[in-house]
Amino acid sequence: MPPDTARRRCAVVGLGARAQLYTEALGGPYADRVELVGLCDVNAHRMAVHNRRLAAARPGRPPVPAYAAGEFDEMLRRERVDLVVVTSVDRTHDEYIVRALEAGCDVVTEKPMTTDAARARRVLEAQRRTGREVRVAFNYRYNPVHAAVRETLAAGRIGEVGSVHFEWLLDLRHGADYFRRWHRDKADSGGLMVHKASHHFDLVNWWLDTAPETVFAQGGLFFYGEEAGRRRGLARDYTRAHGSPAAADDPFAIRLADSPVLTELYLDAEAEDGYHRDQNVFGPGVNIEDDMAVLVRYASGATLSYHLTAYAPWEGYRIAFNGSEGRLELLVEESTWTRPAARTGGASAVLHGAAVGDEAGRTELTLRRFWEEPRELKVATGEGGHGGGDARMLADLFGERDPGAPDALGRAADATDGARSLVTGLAANESFVTGLPVRARDLLDL
Repeated sequence: MPPDTARRRCAVVGLGARAQLYTEALGGPYADRVELVGLCDVNAHRMAVHNRRLAAARPGRPPVPAYAAGEFDEMLRRERVDLVVVTSVDRTHDEYIVRALEAGCDVVTEKPMTTDAARARRVLEAQRRTGREVRVAFNYRYNPVHAAVRETLAAGRIGEVGSVHFEWLLDLRHGADYFRRWHRDKADSGGLMVHKASHHFDLVNWWLDTAPETVFAQGGLFFYGEEAGRRRGLARDYTRAHGSPAAADDPFAIRLADSPVLTELYLDAEAEDGYHRDQNVFGPGVNIEDDMAVLVRYASGATLSYHLTAYAPWEGYRIAFNGSEGRLELLVEESTWTRPAARTGGASAVLHGAAVGDEAGRTELTLRRFWEEPRELKVATGEGGHGGGDARMLADLFGERDPGAPDALGRAADATDGARSLVTGLAANESFVTGLPVRARDLLDL
């Protein structure tokens, strides 16, 4: 192992379940390159959980210094941090990003980069002013299937792309999870157009190497929420699932006690901050949409028709690119159906198809050139989260970079990419309210 002076000094702010991806990477395979020197969160118990897990993985290592959220700037100074990983609640991302940049740190932030246009402008201005690096963790860019799509389009195998049809389905287990936790409040998450769909809008920007110009959208709360639950007879009379007899037979309830990790990170942490991870998806307080349709026109002239459904019987996505020389189609079935009794014992509340056995689906990438028979393009799917995207992204973020061999696919996403992914969802949110098309540059002039 090289001396400590050769390693970057990294802190993680926001120690929920998603942070575990980074703390495990920094405490394990990338510890020889990046030293984890600080944890920061509103909840001291959650930081202690991460420290216990780090100690279990590497016995004998001292605990990582833990700081309350109000001590973030002190942590940066005292621990001489030069890299900050932001995995906090979405509406707080810009605060930590800007303060880290102004302290001379580089930043890796979970998507979405932030939740509204004013916050995005703050991040962009701070990045330009400080000259520091901002990386947005778009792990889907690193999925081998998505990389194959980019390579196929860039090679011109369907000619010039005229339109994209993109449908994303969240099943009744995964989709419901956004309505149990803080994401259900648009002030915290920006709604699914920002929190979830920024992934998808970024993929289209990256695949087509372009940027959105005009957005028109319609969407609403169709399935979840108090009114819909009562009207369809799906509602149960409880506020949160834990300890509630009314939740015992609710297939939409999550049982935190089934998972040791979720018990540690959330159930056992409640006494400190009062946050409930298992709220009723048909209870009051839900103000985000669950069914959304979006039309986008891009600077390249291509158009996108996009639909996100958060209450589907199966999980996955279908994408088709129509070009001047043919069509490229991608089908990804992450689960073919949703088992009502399936429970998680891991760090995530969501079980994807591959984790539940007979629910698992398939991945098909098909090239249909004019005047030719269809051809399936074989792509090896990756191991681990997001089709292998998580592992490849971590290697790019924290592994050794060869400046002489840049990534030909351009997978590294910066602050401008983060803002471009946001602007489609922000414009869609505005269009939901006004019923009118929205020009992207009226929100963010990129």
